[in-house]
Amino acid sequence: MVAKKEAGASSSAGRPALRTCLDAACNCRIDSSEYLEYDYSRVGRQPLPRIRSPGESYIDTHNDSPWSFSFGTGEEKGIWMNSGDQAGSIMATLVWLLMTYSAVTVTLLTVTEGIPPVLGMIYTLLCAMALACHAKTSLTDPGSVPRAAVPQEEQRRESPSHSMCGQCQTFKPPMSHHCRICNRCVSRMDHHCPWMNNCVGAANLKHFVLFLIYTWTCAAYSLVLFGWNYFFCADEDCTFHVVVIHLVRAMTFLCIGAFLFTSSMLMNVTYGLMTGIGTIDRLKKKATNTMSQSDEEPIALKDVFGIGGFHTWPFPIDPVFDDYDRVMGFSTPQRLVREQNFMEQAAEGGVMS
Repeated sequence: MVAKKEAGASSSAGRPALRTCLDAACNCRIDSSEYLEYDYSRVGRQPLPRIRSPGESYIDTHNDSPWSFSFGTGEEKGIWMNSGDQAGSIMATLVWLLMTYSAVTVTLLTVTEGIPPVLGMIYTLLCAMALACHAKTSLTDPGSVPRAAVPQEEQRRESPSHSMCGQCQTFKPPMSHHCRICNRCVSRMDHHCPWMNNCVGAANLKHFVLFLIYTWTCAAYSLVLFGWNYFFCADEDCTFHVVVIHLVRAMTFLCIGAFLFTSSMLMNVTYGLMTGIGTIDRLKKKATNTMSQSDEEPIALKDVFGIGGFHTWPFPIDPVFDDYDRVMGFSTPQRLVREQNFMEQAAEGGVMS
């Protein structure tokens, strides 16, 4: 029996804290038998996980990722960060500078009493959330395919042969692509975004969508504030300061550009979720005139935002997927062996009892 993997996040030393976080995220209290793990700090015989019925899920908290304090996109790097693309690094830094500029401008408007303080606080909060989502998108592994990746059981049953990446020399899951900038294959890759300095894939699509939403909201919010002041301000109490007004004019053009760009990107992402076709695949199909032959399924929101509850959706925290292997499109021998060993032990324990 092949169960489903829900999360992989920490080492054995951090089990209690991880369980607490998972319980809080899922708004539930999960029994210890629901975890596929072995607590090496515990002495004596440990309770075995219960036997699963077909289709049931377990929570795999084992972490196969490297723990080295190193930056890069290689499989041996501990912290994901694309540092090889200088243009992408400049564009990602420019996002922070422009967002900071807009926040400072609105703050000056509140200091000079051009707008009420509460309106300035709301805009600053929106900017902070946008920048947090930007950082999370840039520094999150978008779903890179490891060298040990293998097809899932369903994929092996459906087809005896599978695609291989000519660059990585590894299994290439469906809807994945090789990024020449990150030099990795990325699961369900939509595109490589220079503004994020990272690929947008299955693992960080949530953070990218949140960044677009918060940036769009910032731009629309600012344009409404400036438009109200321009058209409806009739006394000196709401007139902008003569120095700040030049900053506002520049910010107005910035907000118009950001509003139009994020609007087009949100429509692009929405189309991809509704059709199940990413940006790269859509461009390829249009080039070969095969869009009408597409048979992809729409992408469920739970495969983007996870199953942690609606209260986790607005925040840039990693989603918990109900079936991690299905979302990523691959499995690993280490996880399958770990699953098999625990399931065999659980079956033996059930027979003996």
